[in-house]
Amino acid sequence: MAGVELENGKPVQELVENGIEFPNNYIWESPNFGTIDASVPLGDIPVIDVSRLKGSDHQLQSAVSSWGCFQAINHGIENSFLEEVCEVAKQFFQLPMMEKKKYARQKGEFDGYGNDMILFQNQTLDWNDRLYVSLIPQDEKKRQYWPQNPQSFRRILNELTTRIQQTEKLLLKSMARSLRLEEDCFLKKFGERRIIDARFNYYPPCPRPDLALGLKPHADSSTITFLLQDKEVEGLQVMKDDQWFRVPIIPYAFLVLVGDQMEVHRIVSSKSLTFEKKWFNKI
Repeated sequence: MAGVELENGKPVQELVENGIEFPNNYIWESPNFGTIDASVPLGDIPVIDVSRLKGSDHQLQSAVSSWGCFQAINHGIENSFLEEVCEVAKQFFQLPMMEKKKYARQKGEFDGYGNDMILFQNQTLDWNDRLYVSLIPQDEKKRQYWPQNPQSFRRILNELTTRIQQTEKLLLKSMARSLRLEEDCFLKKFGERRIIDARFNYYPPCPRPDLALGLKPHADSSTITFLLQDKEVEGLQVMKDDQWFRVPIIPYAFLVLVGDQMEVHRIVSSKSLTFEKKWFNKI
């Protein structure tokens, strides 16, 4: 259960547009968060060809048990559609601030445009803005936060929901088979009313990339996360065995992160549970 939100902060885009001096509450000083630079080694993250998954796939089992994540290629979602998704998100974040604020996250809510909750005094914030929307269950959608500008955004969100559901089911079945479990084991466990959300992140130019993080280190509490990286801007890192690694960019691949709920089912061990963060490369 989420804590009580103290305030609803301004979007980072608004701070940048207003020329405000770099705020102290965006400075990360904890040594637990690693080095904010580009010297982190490139990770040899497993690449899984989803179109070839069958039977009890040892490669998939090895990937999720050792890294807690993998790069999924040939996942069934067309490159042209993923281009549409990226383009409509880009267009949204380029809209005037007043237009974006029509979909602003309200205090205490997750859905909407803006930044994450401020739950305690002197909380260090991420240098990003996001648009967070609920996709399923259908009756829990908060469509007031689904942008109508660009005009194609809602259509694309509906298509994305259908396609992600198909890929998610395929991977959950494959993970079950890799553990020699009943194929529908995880689908039954998490239920037909499992939650699927979409989050679009935007990282405005940062005046102090040596002090700020685009996204704080964290572990996902979900079942699995599909993460589509920008094809041109590197910055994502994952932790394995207490060391940070950069995530290679594979155009149109999903980085599939196995969340906390799957650790409970021993898909990953607590040692291999993947943490991730976003640092700034060339801004």
